[in-house]
Amino acid sequence: MSSSMPIVTDEIQIVETKRGGPSGPGKPPRGFGGDDGGGDTGGDSSARQRAYVTGMTVALGGILMFFMALTSAYIVRKGTSNDWRTLIVPRILWLNTAILIISSFTLSRSRRDFLREEFAGFRHWWYVTTALGFLFLVGQLIAWRQLASAGIYLASNPSSSFFYVFTAAHGLHILGGLCALLGVVLHQGRRVTLATATHITAMYWHFMDGLWVFLFLLLVLGR
Repeated sequence: MSSSMPIVTDEIQIVETKRGGPSGPGKPPRGFGGDDGGGDTGGDSSARQRAYVTGMTVALGGILMFFMALTSAYIVRKGTSNDWRTLIVPRILWLNTAILIISSFTLSRSRRDFLREEFAGFRHWWYVTTALGFLFLVGQLIAWRQLASAGIYLASNPSSSFFYVFTAAHGLHILGGLCALLGVVLHQGRRVTLATATHITAMYWHFMDGLWVFLFLLLVLGR
């Protein structure tokens, strides 16, 4: 991670310097909040933006450790249990996984348009990503309802317990990501610039996407 930090910093500084585009010189894209450096000098502002990126990196490390602990408990419980019953995961999870993967591509497209100062495309793909995130959560709720309709609940079996815990924990983190996506839309740039906000939000969202693919494969192949 340390080797990529200069690249992140350069990217943020370039976007902060080049602020022209369809919305006019020095203006943020319409529909999004403005950037306000808060009166910091250039060096102080740059250091602050790097700190936000570092903070997100540390936070993602903590989230990874949490889910790896759950995964270890899952593997141990399954391997030492004689009451474990195979859980057939709802088929809608395949669709949910595809939706989340697509959302990473749309977010990457949005970020690319932002860096090119094509703010209309940036806004469009950012909103599409947000919509796909909400659609993913709806799909997860449908999966829970399907299991409940089949009489499979949290306490039905260790396998179903882990399924609910995994999907609930990940769903809460996705909800946090959606709040971040909406926060960029309402961004006012008091302390963090729009360039940094989009970058750390993308870091978080791509991480949650990859984490879900891992959990999905674990639930499907490791059942």
